[in-house]
Amino acid sequence: MKNLTIIDHPLIRRDLSVLRNRRTDNHLFRTTLRRVASVMAFHVTSDLALTTERVATPLETTTGYVLRDDIVIVPVLRAGLGLVDGFLDFLPDARVGHIGLYRNEKTLEPVEYYSKFPRSLGKSLVLLLDPMLATGGSGSAAIAFLKQKGATKIRFVTLLAAPEGVRRVASRHPDVRIFSCVVDRKLNARGYIVPGLGDAGDRIFGTE
Repeated sequence: MKNLTIIDHPLIRRDLSVLRNRRTDNHLFRTTLRRVASVMAFHVTSDLALTTERVATPLETTTGYVLRDDIVIVPVLRAGLGLVDGFLDFLPDARVGHIGLYRNEKTLEPVEYYSKFPRSLGKSLVLLLDPMLATGGSGSAAIAFLKQKGATKIRFVTLLAAPEGVRRVASRHPDVRIFSCVVDRKLNARGYIVPGLGDAGDRIFGTE
């Protein structure tokens, strides 16, 4: 799909193996996920535009650079929190919003239960973070909600995805670029990505 970018890097392949391993404890899972997020942040932002400014070095003035766009990071609660610090390592000036979704057991549709965003979303590049893109229901709903709040430039960043989820987000939001480290084989009958890595939120916070 033209709006899907795979972030393929030897260090990510190595760390994905750690994250997939069911023997990996919660502390190692969190620290590894943060490290992967930093590598992802480097690639997700590789084409950002810059503006110039004059910088005074100890010897003379020279040309320096600053990001043109304001950046807003929005994790999908709760698993998305595991990616935030890795992105902030590269984007220390970024503002952070939050969005919480749950699935209605009758309709099976995502329902927003919490949101808090910085002002001026329409003037910012929004990086929506969620480690898992499974069915695509929550991801599509989060993107739609951000658009309702005025966001016009959105990038969806996920650690690993299922083909079903990629297709759903791409079909509903063809203007949104999707970044993933890998697209796994499929969803199982319970809606889990396989081979996957289990429930990312549970493994981050030790609530298995």
